Amino acid sequence: MEISLNPSGIKNWDGSILILGLYEGKIEEQLNKYEHPHQETLVKELQKINFKAKTGEVTKFQLLGQTPAQVILVGLGEPKALLLDDLRKAASIGARASFGSSGKLGIMLPWNQFDSETTALAVGEALRLSLFKDLRFRNNPDPILRPEALELLGVRIESKKVLERVTPICAGVELARELVGSPPNSLTPKALAEQAVQIANEYGLESIILGAEECKERGMGAYLAVAQGSDMAPQFIHLIYRPDGPVKRRLAMVGKGLTFDSGGYNLKVGAAQIEMMKFDMGGSAAVIGAARALAELRPKDIEVHFIVAACENMINGSAVHPGDIVQASNGKTIEINNTDAEGRLTLADALIYACELEPDAIVDLATLTGACVIALGDEIAGLWTDDDELAMELIEAADSTGEGLWRMPLRSSYKEGLKSMLADIKNTGPRAGGSITAGLFLKEFVKESIPWAHIDIAGTVWTDKDRGINPAGATGYGVRTLVNWACKPLGESNQALNKKK
Repeated sequence: MEISLNPSGIKNWDGSILILGLYEGKIEEQLNKYEHPHQETLVKELQKINFKAKTGEVTKFQLLGQTPAQVILVGLGEPKALLLDDLRKAASIGARASFGSSGKLGIMLPWNQFDSETTALAVGEALRLSLFKDLRFRNNPDPILRPEALELLGVRIESKKVLERVTPICAGVELARELVGSPPNSLTPKALAEQAVQIANEYGLESIILGAEECKERGMGAYLAVAQGSDMAPQFIHLIYRPDGPVKRRLAMVGKGLTFDSGGYNLKVGAAQIEMMKFDMGGSAAVIGAARALAELRPKDIEVHFIVAACENMINGSAVHPGDIVQASNGKTIEINNTDAEGRLTLADALIYACELEPDAIVDLATLTGACVIALGDEIAGLWTDDDELAMELIEAADSTGEGLWRMPLRSSYKEGLKSMLADIKNTGPRAGGSITAGLFLKEFVKESIPWAHIDIAGTVWTDKDRGINPAGATGYGVRTLVNWACKPLGESNQALNKKK
């Protein structure tokens, strides 16, 4: 979907669908300022329906025989309270209201309230991602009318290259959404590996796929213990992005890749929603989506490794038992007291593998704990790290994309709950503080010399209703945060992101 800039505004604009963002109060004055050709008609109609332009309020009008043929008005609330994320939400609300119409869509917002380039990128992403629909698994789906082209009206920025980032980033998010939304009989570990290799081949990445025997040779006993209960063979995925010039920083992104999680012999029952456990590979989807985006963006100076230990957690005669003791590839033994805490076992060997690459930093993303959902809900992911600089980088990367991220404690005293009478460590601790002990477990498999962060996306990977730029279903959470983190020049800060001009 083409996105372009039109600095001339809306007076002589020839598109079909127009989205206007309006502040609360003095609506007629704002329409006059926008020089809308049908402002008198709009003012009269708005008075009839008592439109106040409160945050998120939306209404639309059909103007038969006119240009534009449809006008969508979205409330922005009070100017003094406006945040960049409010403009994202306004664009999303307007885009969804445009469904059922085709042609060119234009949007006019108060671009000069924030940095124009940042705002243009944010709104461009919001428009495209809000118009996404996954219809792959419907037989003869009804065609959905939606805009074919998008224009940001009245935007004046120094370089139009900022919009060139929208398509690769959104394509990465959409890929992640499709991966997470795929049913487990379609997205098997092998299919996930094949998708990763396809991305590598299309966009110039290196790819390494390790099978069960190769993982066994590497001593990946924790990962293979999870995989042994499934008829589907595990696939260890490693993609590599190398820049055209010298490397100044090497990063590793590790994603949890459980293409289906039954819970094993600690079977998911009741409120666990076992049928939704196809999204337990949301971390791997984010990592592979980021790989696709970065491969097209081709940032300078950084080398990025994308790592996924893909498998299923199932039950058969060979499945791991509660109480089994397995050995990870660094020699550490693990007592499995809960087979439904399997993601951390696969991540253990994936993190050890990542450390062997000697990166400057490692970030893992995983739908790891229900405890994180209880703590932070479904709009904010949890962040665990001992490294303040890495924490700041990731939080700013998330803030600049509108993806919620909150730093959580990694208190070392909680490690007491992971002590085993027989092995070096248990895979779960007590119920209280479960997301913290999960982070402490993962930390055991990362070299102390390497900055590392864990992001728990159990709440943010999926939404049951349209929310912000995310239509109902898979959100693709994490792709934009990872891309922003990788692309940001060292030392650059986003602390003034929501500061008005």
